[in-house]
Amino acid sequence: MRADARKNRDHVLAVAGAVITEQGVEASMRDIARRAEVGLATLLRHFPTREALFEALLRTSFDELTAAAGELETSSSPDDALVSWLRDFVACAHNYRGVVALMVAAIEDPQSALHTSCVAMRAAGTRLLVRAQDEGMARTDIDGTDLFALAGSLAWLGDQPSLAPRLDRLFGVVVSAILATPASTDLRGTLPLGL
Repeated sequence: MRADARKNRDHVLAVAGAVITEQGVEASMRDIARRAEVGLATLLRHFPTREALFEALLRTSFDELTAAAGELETSSSPDDALVSWLRDFVACAHNYRGVVALMVAAIEDPQSALHTSCVAMRAAGTRLLVRAQDEGMARTDIDGTDLFALAGSLAWLGDQPSLAPRLDRLFGVVVSAILATPASTDLRGTLPLGL
């Protein structure tokens, strides 16, 4: 890709991220193009579908979550690693209002542009859960799909203006229900959501 085309694409992505943060995943492609000061055809040339745009926006965040899980596996206790990763997941999912539904659909659809990164990210969280379970630090009657659903539910709470103030407390409640023993991580810590 030519340098000017890459610069244009990066600009469109930055604007799209801001618009979607403000308006959620239902933001209009036309509005994104207008705010990026490009034609709709230019936007569609770079991102022919809404899903392609989301894949480009979210892949980096999901890849970072996947990498963070790998680092946490070697640098933190199993319970602390799981809690840290869950906190990061909720914060990431909260950045784009409505993205949880897209992630759930993408995991179920191998043809989705988001499928690979969503599956890898969920697998990374599952590894942290299994590690905590193997060490007797997490309940064994939940699996990675349950963990993903619980984390997605917490992210959804952050999207609801009337429920968002409860997010930190409910994060602690959910984590306490997952862990078999109290984590050394302070469960009352503030989620980095700017709430």
